[in-house]
Amino acid sequence: MTFAALQPLADRAALFTALRQDALSAAADALGEHRWDADMAAGTLTFTANADPSRQLVTRAHLIATIAPGPRSMLWAWAHPQGDAQGVAAQLRSYGAEHGMVELTSAEVPFPADAAADDDWIARAAHTVGGVAVELTGRSPYYSAPVGGGTRAVFLLDAPIAPLSVAAAVIALPRLLAGLALSDARTAVWDLARLAGWTLTWTDEAFSGATVVDQTGSATFRFDDQARIAGIESSLAPQG
Repeated sequence: MTFAALQPLADRAALFTALRQDALSAAADALGEHRWDADMAAGTLTFTANADPSRQLVTRAHLIATIAPGPRSMLWAWAHPQGDAQGVAAQLRSYGAEHGMVELTSAEVPFPADAAADDDWIARAAHTVGGVAVELTGRSPYYSAPVGGGTRAVFLLDAPIAPLSVAAAVIALPRLLAGLALSDARTAVWDLARLAGWTLTWTDEAFSGATVVDQTGSATFRFDDQARIAGIESSLAPQG
């Protein structure tokens, strides 16, 4: 675990976040070998194909936080010299003020005393922060960018990728769930529907299943006696 107080917010959005990160990865991988460049003045983060620089994926980038090993701390973008005090990251501060979370209202958040603060720990912390940002703003996907000296910057992206549909989720989820540990699968499914803008209905009063619906079809998540996702049954609309 990285920032314990923030983890439950990231966990709530875990399914939606995984699906949106997967879509971003697919869009970037379609370029083949590529690089990324951030232009803080223009507010963009661009992925460019190495073989053909004219092939690009250009995104609007919103700085959320930087996580640095030197000071062993995370600095929220609303307090960052290159950030925007009234930008997207300020939504996290507002949530923190409303719910009494000092980790979201303090400009600089120290690492836990026992944190390794190595590259792996900082990368995991960046993913936690990215998940929190998705959960509290509804924007996605995010990008964790190494910016030198072991520091990582977390951006929320307005990227030219399709909104998440039930049909797309049904195709991707079996692969993603194999490597995803959900602390509360029922809540993660409920939040997936909320963030994606789908309609969700519980199948019974015991919450043993949940059906999600959008214009591309429906999917029913079944939960086992330990509240884990035991299966997904889908009925998708014809394409084309």
